Amino acid sequence: GSSSRNRKRHGRPKHRGWRVQDGSFVQAGTILATQRTLRFHPGLNVGFGRDGTLFAIESGKVMVTCEKVDLNWEHVWVKKHYEGRNSQTFYKKYFNVIQEPQHTRFKLIDSI
Repeated sequence: GSSSRNRKRHGRPKHRGWRVQDGSFVQAGTILATQRTLRFHPGLNVGFGRDGTLFAIESGKVMVTCEKVDLNWEHVWVKKHYEGRNSQTFYKKYFNVIQEPQHTRFKLIDSI
């Protein structure tokens, strides 16, 4: 038999990643993605929480886009992580929430 001491203890999984798929309709405040490092970026009508959570600011349809990024090469963090790749173009994933158009049909009701 093997020793029961020093057994590796795995913590509870955090289940990070996408919460809502592309093309889904969400309400305001819905969590779109959770992340530890900056993997997904906030786009139109999307907020960025302190722990890296992306959430919808307005209700609408979710669109995930891959957009070209213009990095600030003077920044220390960019120099450290992208050293030697100045000539490459970089693409990042952005979460966007597109608002559904409001209807313009109203009924006027007489008040008593």
